[in-house]
Amino acid sequence: MTIPGLKNKRAAQAVLIALILLDIVFILTGIAPFLAILLSITLVAYGTVRLTRVALRRSHLIWRLRNRLIVTYVFIGAVPVLLIFALAYCGGWIVVGQVATYLVRAELTRRAEALAGPARVLAESRPQDREAMVAQMGPLFRQRAPDIQILVTNREGETYRYPPDSSLATLHPDWKPFTGLIFKDGRYHAMAMAEHEGTRAILLTTLGSETLERLVPGIGTLTISDMDFSASAANAEAKKQSLIASTAGSLPPAYNFLDQEILWGNPLDAAHWERPNRPERTLLSINTRPSLVLHVLFSERPESAQNALVIFFGLAIMLTMVEFGSAAIGFSMTSSITGAVHNLYEGTLRIGRGDFAHRIPVKGNDQLADLGNSFNEMTAQLETLLVVAKEKERLQSELTIASEVQKQLFPRSAPVMQTIALLGACEPARSASGDYYDYLSLPGGKLAIAIGDVAGKGISAALLMASIQSIMRTQLLAGHTGELCTSDLVAQLNRQLYGNTAPEKYATFFFGIYDEATRGLTYTNAGHLSPLIIRDGKIAELEVTGTVVGLFPFSNYEEQHVTLAAGDLLVAFTDGITEPENEYGEEFGMERLAEAVLKNQQAEAAEIVAKVMEAVKQWSSSPELPDDMTVLIARGLA
Repeated sequence: MTIPGLKNKRAAQAVLIALILLDIVFILTGIAPFLAILLSITLVAYGTVRLTRVALRRSHLIWRLRNRLIVTYVFIGAVPVLLIFALAYCGGWIVVGQVATYLVRAELTRRAEALAGPARVLAESRPQDREAMVAQMGPLFRQRAPDIQILVTNREGETYRYPPDSSLATLHPDWKPFTGLIFKDGRYHAMAMAEHEGTRAILLTTLGSETLERLVPGIGTLTISDMDFSASAANAEAKKQSLIASTAGSLPPAYNFLDQEILWGNPLDAAHWERPNRPERTLLSINTRPSLVLHVLFSERPESAQNALVIFFGLAIMLTMVEFGSAAIGFSMTSSITGAVHNLYEGTLRIGRGDFAHRIPVKGNDQLADLGNSFNEMTAQLETLLVVAKEKERLQSELTIASEVQKQLFPRSAPVMQTIALLGACEPARSASGDYYDYLSLPGGKLAIAIGDVAGKGISAALLMASIQSIMRTQLLAGHTGELCTSDLVAQLNRQLYGNTAPEKYATFFFGIYDEATRGLTYTNAGHLSPLIIRDGKIAELEVTGTVVGLFPFSNYEEQHVTLAAGDLLVAFTDGITEPENEYGEEFGMERLAEAVLKNQQAEAAEIVAKVMEAVKQWSSSPELPDDMTVLIARGLA
């Protein structure tokens, strides 16, 4: 025997144990320190919540309202303060790291762009001037970048270098003009390449440890590394050497306990010398401290950094004092709240024992006093409400009975015919439906088919529907031996409804008689939605031949004739199918109904009906049916 919920509980415990073990592995190995911190915080928070809930349940500590309010004050007072401090710490971490990386990235960009202008000048210079210009630019750049290399080539194969013994190779022909970082020979460089009418000029300077350290002096430790963690063991040593060559700077001791070490990183766009125009995954990581970033930002005015810190800590102290003051005010109001709740608790016990004459004492002129007065008024009205509830229960029972009775009025099964198969279905919007459908076998191999929609919904519409069924069945079974005329039957139904119902009561009605010998359907459509005939993948509508029944005493009705061949599909329906609207106010409509029927025309009639109603429900934006939905389907058999 399996205990309900035990399997899920064991699965949750297994997941929790796995997360704890994973966190331990992260901490011991130093892999993914950020994930280790995040996972540790999550596990501690989860454990704290679980232990708190268990302790409170077992000790019944929060049964009394006073204790519950104290716990509430802890969560709305102390916990937010802790979260604010945690948010400030995390926000400071992010801001300091982001500002530090921004300063370095901006300086890297400036260094690369400083090479772009001379590169364009060399590329656009006259051929006779290039050698002299290269010789002049080289010493100028060497003052700021001792390892600067310049290479100028043209279509004729002429090459100009600086220094003359430079081994800088020509870029691949597919390279486009470029300014930025590039990875070459296991190291990162700043490069600018310009091209003009077949002449290329390349300026390249290595980003070694000394160069990186001079980018933003005193910012901390900088590292430019490859973000491709899928490297094989074959080039692991090369990547290690590249990482060592691209690391610079040092991290001084902290000023105080708040001056924590911050590790941050941002991606950089870097190209590879051997792969033209393809950016590589490169990471700029910085190990810094808040004091270092503030020193760089306020290098010209050091006192500004101290003032900013004083203002920050002053605001933190002020907010803490406000929080403690708010907590004191909250505790002072506890007694008045718990007293009023205790009176309400005693009053509910008296009411539970049937003492509706009990009144609780009310003091003051606040919301708690209004609550006490409301309770006293409630006790005076309870007896009346009990009577109303019993009456409502009786009416609901009668509605249920009416719904069951109406279900018995619909035909339980369709007559078995040789050349036609029928199926009808109705889904009411309320307990009782105002829609009507029926089919009845007649002598001589004939079959009567009817579908209607009474104006309105609920019990009154259901009663009128029952009257229509009774009138039609009485006329059909009254002993007619000759030819039945659908227009005469509908006209007689109209006169009886008009004479025996209220003026505002009427119904749309479609009535037909099918002759199995000729496969012909003679019908009269009294204001009802036009049924659809699907034949050879095409759709036709049966026209309306008269107005609704029960509204005018002497309405004239005509009859039409149509043949139902083998494979033909007749679909009759009420407006509960076509009129539901979606959230934009668009009706489902005849076109979507026809599309749903065509899509499933080869399926069984029951499946067609189910698909149509499902499509209407999905289209409607209302959680409840806006109107009764009724569908009647007739299929010609071979």
